[in-house]
Amino acid sequence: MHMGLVGSRFAISTVVLLGLLLSNSAFAEAEGKPANEPGWMGPAPKAECGPSDRTESGLQGQTTSQERASGDSERGYNCNLELVGQFQGEGAFSQDGPSYFGHCAYMATENNPQQAHPGILVIDVSDPRNPRATAYLADTPAALNPHESNKVNEARGLLGLAQDNGPNFAVYDLNGDCAHPRLASSITVPNSFGHMSGWADDGKTYYIGQRFRGPGGILPIIDVTNPYDAKWLLNWTFTGDGRPHDVNTNNDGTRLYAAQPGNFGAPPNNSSFGPDGLVILDVSDIQSRLANPQIRVVSRLFWDDQGQAEQMLPFVSHARSYLISTDESGGQAGVGRLAAACARGASPYGYSNVIDITDETHPRIVSKIMLEVHDPKNCTKFLAEPPEVGGGPLDYSTERCALDRPKNPTMAACGSRGTGTRVYDIRDPLHPAEIAYWKGKAPRTAFLPGSGSWSPGVDRTVEKQAGLARFVKVPAADGKGHELNLWIVGDAGGFQVLRFTDWYLQTQHGKAIFAEAIAE
Repeated sequence: MHMGLVGSRFAISTVVLLGLLLSNSAFAEAEGKPANEPGWMGPAPKAECGPSDRTESGLQGQTTSQERASGDSERGYNCNLELVGQFQGEGAFSQDGPSYFGHCAYMATENNPQQAHPGILVIDVSDPRNPRATAYLADTPAALNPHESNKVNEARGLLGLAQDNGPNFAVYDLNGDCAHPRLASSITVPNSFGHMSGWADDGKTYYIGQRFRGPGGILPIIDVTNPYDAKWLLNWTFTGDGRPHDVNTNNDGTRLYAAQPGNFGAPPNNSSFGPDGLVILDVSDIQSRLANPQIRVVSRLFWDDQGQAEQMLPFVSHARSYLISTDESGGQAGVGRLAAACARGASPYGYSNVIDITDETHPRIVSKIMLEVHDPKNCTKFLAEPPEVGGGPLDYSTERCALDRPKNPTMAACGSRGTGTRVYDIRDPLHPAEIAYWKGKAPRTAFLPGSGSWSPGVDRTVEKQAGLARFVKVPAADGKGHELNLWIVGDAGGFQVLRFTDWYLQTQHGKAIFAEAIAE
């Protein structure tokens, strides 16, 4: 049932890849000129998997009803990725970060009263084959319940956390010994109901995305110039567009890329009312610490085929500037749910757009990073999909992505609510192609009180891996050169270290892309 090799029309051959890299589009981008040809707007070409891989049998990204009902998904699925090491603990809340610094990972948990170790779990990954817990951060309300605010600023070695639906902000110093963070500041932020957050790139400003309670909303802003004396700067009130879900800035901290969450046709009292998409904000006044600072809208780009825009991940490729967006709900989260989304031709689940922001006043979608489960053409195939027992319908939405590097990246790894972790060749941003995936073992009814998916009576037939991944260069297993590991977190599997399989690394494509990835 699980074929090891994908059909030839989906195989990613060296000839095709060279054609993509040397296309008119690639040459135009290398010269800093706008690409004239349209990018891919449908499902990415499938990865060619190894003969020993345990692969999906249905649509790309899907765990079929038969795989779920039979118990087959309890063994998980993989394509060109294999497990190196793992620390499961009591499970994880995968979408709460995770964050990373040096040889350490910071994994949030559900803060369930049944946990033996609540709070942020600190994991030492010095030995990728044997990750181990070294500390539990449970001394602040934010560490006990950070939701999606678990963010590290690598430039300064600081871990920032905002209390979910509460006013606490905490910052931990990771320098010296990342395995044993030191609490630097814990402050109360007026009128804050934390949800997601993000750092300015220089690590001196922290923005707290909010639990939204109607049109408008606020953005609390924290001055972390001195992490041991963090100060609340102000709460910016939005009167129109701009309220951010996740938070990312440009290199100099003067632009904030706001993923404004909305759902198609959602009523005004919904937490995610439209419009949905990107708002680029000028936050120069904040970065410069001007008196009476103002935040200004630079541009907007909205879409109505998805819902709950979350991440706007910036990168530069061949002298052009881009964002990778994610939508964590898809069209099925709007009024009328999945049936209404299918009827209007929307994507059933959230996927990623690649957005060209080289001209920041006119952002435009130039390609899509989607799977077959996201294709509107397949929407009606999910109408009869059985829900998770006690847990509602399956959701195949992509929640957040990570790159192997921010300039001329070779790969993007995207975590999701139901499709596992997918890895894409992103060397040509207009033509992303899938190269690998890892779908962890379904937890079913396993007792995992720290998991964001576990609760009594719930039977989970897929593993949620909705967090940020991290590419890590490590010595190769044979002692010759280096290879890339991939760090991820799953609700059931906890912290997991993956590597690309020897089979894949010996393919022409594997050799080509890793020569580029390891070179820098």
